[in-house]
Amino acid sequence: MNDVLERLRAEADGSPEYADLYPELLVAGPDALAASLTSAGRPLWARELAAYRLGMAGDRRAFEPLVLLLNHRDPLRCEAAAQALAVLGDPRTARAAAALATNGLRTAYALHPVRLLAALRAPESAPALIATLSRLLAPHDPYWRVALACVEGLGALADPRARDVLVRAQSHPRLAVAATDALGRLLAGHPDA
Repeated sequence: MNDVLERLRAEADGSPEYADLYPELLVAGPDALAASLTSAGRPLWARELAAYRLGMAGDRRAFEPLVLLLNHRDPLRCEAAAQALAVLGDPRTARAAAALATNGLRTAYALHPVRLLAALRAPESAPALIATLSRLLAPHDPYWRVALACVEGLGALADPRARDVLVRAQSHPRLAVAATDALGRLLAGHPDA
């Protein structure tokens, strides 16, 4: 949490016209934070700070802004959003993360939705990770880090439905070790897999 707040403070320092806004949002109550999310003209860092604090407090008014941040091109914003969404506990989170992870047009930004799915352990998690990994096993696919996160997530979930895609992932040099480990975890948890 401190890393996120420090990053946002540094961004706030870069916008002197909003010099009082960071300390104000840092101590604001839930209603003021929610109001800040819909206030016109707020910088992105201020919206992220409000959404992050609300999410970490379990306030569901943060859900939609956090999902938008989970789909942002800045990996640090995605990571913070994923962290807050995991704490938030909104039942819509897994569906939203699955939609982002499986969107072939947004694969470059799918790393944190994939990791969030594994952490949530929701019914949507394994099918979304299997679908995403299957698509990323094409030769020379540039998104091997996302594929690796899928493999690691499937290993953590130990869902027997992942067996075939993990076997295929073993033939990819960057995924082979993790895929073998994931298969071992799957077989240890489900001997008939």
